[in-house]
Amino acid sequence: MYNIITNLLVLLQVQQKIISVLFLLVTAKPLKSKSLDKVANVPYRKVVIDQMPIFDTHKVFYDNVPKSLDYTQLLNDYFTNTGKILKPVKRHSDSTTTVPESLCCPVCAAPHQYLYVNNGGKGQYQCKVCKSTFNRQQHFVKEPIFRCPHCGHRLDIIKERSCFLVRKCRNDNCSFYINNLNSLSKKDRDCFAMHPENYKLHYIFREFNIDFIPLSSQQMYDIPSTGLSKIYASSNTLGLILTYHINYGLSARKTAALLYDVHGLKISHQTILNYCNMVSYIVKPFLDNYPYEISNSIAGDETYIRVNGKWNYIFFFTDTIRKTILSYYTSPNRDTTSCIVAIDYVLSKFKEIPQNLAFTVDGNPIYLLAQYWFSTRGINFDINQVIGLTNIDEKSKEFRPLKQAIERHNRSFKTNARSSHGFASKRGSVAYVTLFCTYFNFLRPHMALDYEVPVSVEEVQKQPHMPAKWLKLIQLSQQYILDHQNLVA
Repeated sequence: MYNIITNLLVLLQVQQKIISVLFLLVTAKPLKSKSLDKVANVPYRKVVIDQMPIFDTHKVFYDNVPKSLDYTQLLNDYFTNTGKILKPVKRHSDSTTTVPESLCCPVCAAPHQYLYVNNGGKGQYQCKVCKSTFNRQQHFVKEPIFRCPHCGHRLDIIKERSCFLVRKCRNDNCSFYINNLNSLSKKDRDCFAMHPENYKLHYIFREFNIDFIPLSSQQMYDIPSTGLSKIYASSNTLGLILTYHINYGLSARKTAALLYDVHGLKISHQTILNYCNMVSYIVKPFLDNYPYEISNSIAGDETYIRVNGKWNYIFFFTDTIRKTILSYYTSPNRDTTSCIVAIDYVLSKFKEIPQNLAFTVDGNPIYLLAQYWFSTRGINFDINQVIGLTNIDEKSKEFRPLKQAIERHNRSFKTNARSSHGFASKRGSVAYVTLFCTYFNFLRPHMALDYEVPVSVEEVQKQPHMPAKWLKLIQLSQQYILDHQNLVA
């Protein structure tokens, strides 16, 4: 009996091992399978800005249509060449579309008897004499016609973006297209035959339709209903709130708890947020209009921020030498318009834009489009793009330290703002970003500057501690607002 039990136990152990092996064979990955986590080495596609097109304002309708033709002469030429008379259009008796008797061809002046209804009564007509098509509602061109500078062919709209129209030359005989096609290697030609959408060979022009509004008017928010003179807390308490909440990145709730546990001050977290909103409105004009000393090297990047449950973007631009924040535009979109506004914020701080001004950014194409937009308005600067995580070209290798500097700046902001876990409104996000930039420019020592602040204001630096420095900044900001109001008055 003992032997039977022993044998059964051994058999059960063997069965368990077999089941375990089978389970592993079923669930485990094949030994020779390729890793699914392998990073695809796909080359970046760079945005190429072509030269300006030709703006044609002639009163013509379509390409390859002669101007100022006479339909009578065309009828005589038709009879001479064919020996037949070109008869008027024969219309069906049950036709629902008609040609108005007052309508004539705008190219050759042929009467309505020689006109077809070309698109089922939707407004387009075709002349039987000169073969031209036209629209009754637009006999003459009210806006310039965009033409390719290489072949003169009319540019067609192929895409509609939020802030610009993409126009393309579709002429396959264009010299620009032929030269680009001939410059392709055999490998690229094979790829082009399979995926032509991955190659930019035709001439491209982007027509911007931005209704540009200066940044200062977009970035402002409602004036707080309560001024600092009416707050219940003392000025020293206000300085402590700003120090804990902004300098050390504590949340409003932790700041309230710290004030109560350490200082015995009972203030709600909402009151703290209200105080910060009021202070941000006061210091913003001082922060934006301070006469900064700016170099010709600017680094920019966008980072994420949570506003009302949705991702928004902050466009930071900093002076790479003096480490000052020059632009901090918040936007719900990461598009060309937002980039233009953020760069304009930087340019507005220059008394005179230097000729060698350069922006170091990443591979986002919106920066090149913004550069092009400013160049059409006579404002020129260079864009140094650092692409990817590795140095794929010499420019990326040269300017990567500047790109890493702006990345460290973004991490500093995220470290401070992480405790907030997002913001309930745009006003709250703009207020916090404004206070952070104020702290970064005037109060935060920077290691690259031998632990000096980027912008040293003598009245602020004389103060004995950080809460007093915040209060002095508020005082200077209030004085700036009063002086500006007196100048306006």
